[in-house]
Amino acid sequence: MNQIIRMRIAQLALIAAGAFAVASATAAEVIVVEPSAPPPAVRYEAVPAARAGYVWDKGHWRWDHGQYVWVTGHWQVERVGYHWVPGHWIQHGPNWRWVEGHWAA
Repeated sequence: MNQIIRMRIAQLALIAAGAFAVASATAAEVIVVEPSAPPPAVRYEAVPAARAGYVWDKGHWRWDHGQYVWVTGHWQVERVGYHWVPGHWIQHGPNWRWVEGHWAA
């Protein structure tokens, strides 16, 4: 009898923990801040000599705490069968939105 009660308590604890996890995940709030001013003109930086197994990801402007900040270019490890699509800014209504660089087939 004691063992059955312990099993029921353990089951209820797992159910309660699962319900709490779902409730906290659905209560999360996401805030997106988009700049209304276009990014500054592109900065041209010297592209280093090619490296085997890597692709150069050019520098770009990043929106940070209410202003644009320049992020220098860097190397991305190459993925065989994919090509690198650099990140870029797109206008979305009156605002601007950053599209992260990514690998595409």
